Amino acid sequence: MIKCHLSTLLGAKKLKIADVVRETGVNRSTVNRLFHETNNRIDFETLEKICLYLECTVGELLEVQVESKTD
Repeated sequence: MIKCHLSTLLGAKKLKIADVVRETGVNRSTVNRLFHETNNRIDFETLEKICLYLECTVGELLEVQVESKTD
């Protein structure tokens, strides 16, 4: 599972979804889905724009969480 830390990063910088949309040009519904972690894919260009705007790395924005398998 991939976890998106957009909500945490925006909170730390006191930014809103509207700020990201306005400054990056990324579609509002895309940013909203990332914020609420309902996304199932992301375009590299979108990822780059958001990371550059937030001055963060891809690893700070996205995290792979390994789910433990219980047999």
